[in-house]
Amino acid sequence: MGRSSVRSVLVPERVTETWDPDPALPLPGHAVPNQSQALRTSLLPHLERGALTEPSMRGWGERAGLVERGLSGADVFPEVPTLSWCISGPEDRQTHAASKPRVAFKAQTGVSKGLESEKVLGRIPKGFLKEELNEAQCVPASIGKPGRARGSHVVSPLPASSLTDGQTPSKESLSHDLTLSLPEKDKDKDAPPDGSEETLWTTRADGRVRPRVHPACSQPPYTVHQMFSETLDKYGDLWALGFKRQGTWEHISYSQYYLLARKAAKGFLKLGLEQAHSVAILGFNSPEWFFSAVGTVFAGGIVTGIYTTSSPEACQYIAQDSRANIIVLDTQKQLEKILKTWKNLPHLKAVVTYGETPPEKMANVYTMEELMGLGEELPEETLDAIITTQQPNQCCALVYTSGTTGSPKGVMLSQDNITWTARYGSQAGDIQPAEVQQEVVVSYLPLSHIAAQIYDLWTGIQWGAQVCFAEPDALKGSLVDTLREVEPTSHMGVPRVWEKIMERIQEVAAQSGFIRRKMLRWAMSVTLEQNLTCPGSDLKPFTARLAEYLVLAKVRQALGLGKCRKSFYGAAPMTAETQRFFLGLNIHLYSGYGLSETSGPHFMSSPCNYRLYSSGKLVPGCLAKLVNEDAEGIGEICLWGRTIFMGYLNMEDKTQEAIDADGWLHTGDMGRLDTDGFLYITGRLKELIITAGGENVPPVPIEEAVKMELPIVSNAMLIGDQRKFLSMLLTLKCVLDPETSEPTDNLTELAVAFCQRVGSKATTVSEIVGTKDEAVYQAIEQGIQRVNRNAAARPYHIQKWAILQRDFSISGGELGPTMKLKRPMVLDKYKDIIDSFYQEQKK
Repeated sequence: MGRSSVRSVLVPERVTETWDPDPALPLPGHAVPNQSQALRTSLLPHLERGALTEPSMRGWGERAGLVERGLSGADVFPEVPTLSWCISGPEDRQTHAASKPRVAFKAQTGVSKGLESEKVLGRIPKGFLKEELNEAQCVPASIGKPGRARGSHVVSPLPASSLTDGQTPSKESLSHDLTLSLPEKDKDKDAPPDGSEETLWTTRADGRVRPRVHPACSQPPYTVHQMFSETLDKYGDLWALGFKRQGTWEHISYSQYYLLARKAAKGFLKLGLEQAHSVAILGFNSPEWFFSAVGTVFAGGIVTGIYTTSSPEACQYIAQDSRANIIVLDTQKQLEKILKTWKNLPHLKAVVTYGETPPEKMANVYTMEELMGLGEELPEETLDAIITTQQPNQCCALVYTSGTTGSPKGVMLSQDNITWTARYGSQAGDIQPAEVQQEVVVSYLPLSHIAAQIYDLWTGIQWGAQVCFAEPDALKGSLVDTLREVEPTSHMGVPRVWEKIMERIQEVAAQSGFIRRKMLRWAMSVTLEQNLTCPGSDLKPFTARLAEYLVLAKVRQALGLGKCRKSFYGAAPMTAETQRFFLGLNIHLYSGYGLSETSGPHFMSSPCNYRLYSSGKLVPGCLAKLVNEDAEGIGEICLWGRTIFMGYLNMEDKTQEAIDADGWLHTGDMGRLDTDGFLYITGRLKELIITAGGENVPPVPIEEAVKMELPIVSNAMLIGDQRKFLSMLLTLKCVLDPETSEPTDNLTELAVAFCQRVGSKATTVSEIVGTKDEAVYQAIEQGIQRVNRNAAARPYHIQKWAILQRDFSISGGELGPTMKLKRPMVLDKYKDIIDSFYQEQKK
């Protein structure tokens, strides 16, 4: 972790000019007139060219004792939210070997009104007033809580200017960005179609939002086409996409990729794609998925992914809600889902297939080759006219997720959401541009999920990465084969993928000879100890180097990760066991934290920002705060920045629940921030289950569906948070004691009638559970299978279940005073039964 965390926040890495502060500046306590002007004169030129580096500030701070100067930021730069200085304490020993004071910007306006109770972490001036923020198209950030040491979370207002990151905007983009940065009153021509003023959120597919440009992230917004055009200029001849055809790897360059996307765009327009309508893609990861997605955006449509495991009803809901004009799919099985519901989709005009060709010709069903042919019929000028009218603040992607109610919600992402996150979110993860090192990644996770889409598709375009596609059966065992052939430099997996790799290694080790097992255990033990005691250190003892040479390098090579320098996980929490296992293999798993609503990562770990069990640090330019903190500093995580989504499509009430009046996204997640800004997730406000595979599963609708199917069931509780699959605890309806209201062993009449219908003579719970009554158990299994068939996708299936011997009750601790289910109590009380569901899987 050689780089300073302060430097990475304050200035872009490509700024190399250093600055020695003027030693003649007045020291604290000296009666020198016009101190403010002297400080301003010395600082201003260096601020303008971004030349304030950490070493120069540290040197000045140590010599001049600036923290005691007594000058506020408002004294020096009264026209803008301004700068003062603070000396922070020693760096964390995990970050720097030497304990030196560091100097960082602390912003203030010299005023004290507008204080809030929450901490705000991010690069935004503290004390920045709401009026000033509104003028800057920003939201208020609060300073620390009363009584808490100010500056405990260092905040910098210094923007990461787009002019200091090595990019030179074209005249066209500069003119465009200048238009976007004008005050709202001067941008009537850019007003939404309905004539309303742009706000921070919208629920209309054709709506526009106010770009969240502020001092922390002042980079001019730009479109997906502008991003791809820059990539084309720099990386046009590099391989962009790799795929296997009949056992041989083939490749598409970025120049070819761009032309294919344009052809697809023109084909979609020819088929009748309307502006702000969607192209839904229902298929496994492939080059066709990618250039269909990019082509959709070029054509002014909205790309919408659908899980391949979705039911026909779920596909219908998404296609209808997104007003899909076209659906792109890859197999006959997926085509049958759409054919079954097409009559209920009034906006659907055509289906395009790739992969499997339909056995017979059908009206309005086209092959990908036919789509490309149609595209050639449309003049290039027609597409260019559409592209030039696009704005960064319009919707270009929909990611469907489920809330606690279970209703799928369409998360609207703008072009700015996509392009900003692809650039700066990936930089926070240390993804390299192709001119430094072309990243090679394997695409296999569902692209309908934001993590895979932003990592594989959009970040790949931004930095000129080579994306190689795995086989459709990747998660069933072929992924490792693809990894060995491709040898990625960067790899991402949900926790369940890493768990599968861990289990496979353990299986192979168990079948190996005694000496090999001993060697592996020794090597992993030595390396784990080294990584826990001296994280980030390049100085390794002889035993650790020997273990690396003799054992671990060979293990990583066998996994296909021999060249992988960055291994990521996200979408769900990972167990400590799994993280420590891979540390023993000398594989650091870097986590990120974000949601579909944050376009992916809002916090990010990397080789330069890593702490075991944390979710990393804020992506520079993003903001975060904790609200309603408890005594341990744990509060609800709220987020703000360029990553924040536009709103939920057609769901104003849900959007207003998620985004408050000041534009902060309330995540419903609980967490804490340590003194260095690392985030630790501690729980959830809501009951949403996140499986080990990263799927968001609302439990209540599934539980209610089971009770509807099985009238004998009294309570049903879904299990699956951080687990490999869903399971369920069931209780049966029984007679309550009239005096104590406690559940007895006797079944209710309704329950007895159910038993009789299925061929059982049981009248008590103990009879059914004690003997595992075959008729009742079979009937319950059949009912659960019916629920599974109606589920939105396979991850929503209940795979195991158990009947408890006693119904839930207040006295038993499972129910609260208002009869509300106390889920944590149930998880704890029935831990052994729950663990048995998953332990059996390992056998």
